[in-house]
Amino acid sequence: MPARAPRDLTALPYAARLKPFDGELDREGDHEWVHFDGGTFEDADARGSRFGESAFSSVTFAGGRYQRSRFDDVWLHAVRVVGSSLAETTWLDGEVRDSVLAGAQLYGAQLHRTLFHRCKFDSVNLRTATLRHVTFADCLLRDVDFGGATLTGVSFPGSTLDRARFDKATLSGVDLRRAEGLGIASGLEDLKGATISPVQLLDLAPALARVVGLTVQDA
Repeated sequence: MPARAPRDLTALPYAARLKPFDGELDREGDHEWVHFDGGTFEDADARGSRFGESAFSSVTFAGGRYQRSRFDDVWLHAVRVVGSSLAETTWLDGEVRDSVLAGAQLYGAQLHRTLFHRCKFDSVNLRTATLRHVTFADCLLRDVDFGGATLTGVSFPGSTLDRARFDKATLSGVDLRRAEGLGIASGLEDLKGATISPVQLLDLAPALARVVGLTVQDA
């Protein structure tokens, strides 16, 4: 499924309905047509909340608990998520641009038709997550853990994977051919279901040989 092009805030179909957010994030809150513009949410407890057709601009989430929250058709730009728990959250038709996720917990999350564009992931836990038709475009994914995750129709155009882990992951229709860098720390044996380019195969050959127990040496 081709990725949609990144959009500006004014291009969102619900842009005219957006109203400024003024308040605090609470558990099981229901936020629709809200624009979160600037500011920092520190150690907030918004577990089980719903965010529908909402936008986040230049917002920082420092710590905090957002487990089992739902993000439907949300747009995030220049957002920082540092040490926050987004475990078991659900993302549908989301778009995240020019943002940073560092030390974020997304294990068990479900992401469907979500675009990440020019984002930086650092030590993000996506273990046992389910990703369907997700695109990481021009992103840096450093020390990202996909262990036990299910990836279907996921692509990485222009992105760099650095020490990524795929241990016991299940892949189907995953396209790695346009990734700028393919640094796999572990789980090479679990990349079945992914497509790579001939050049990437040559780069991975020594590691693949070690995985299957091959010794490569001159005659």
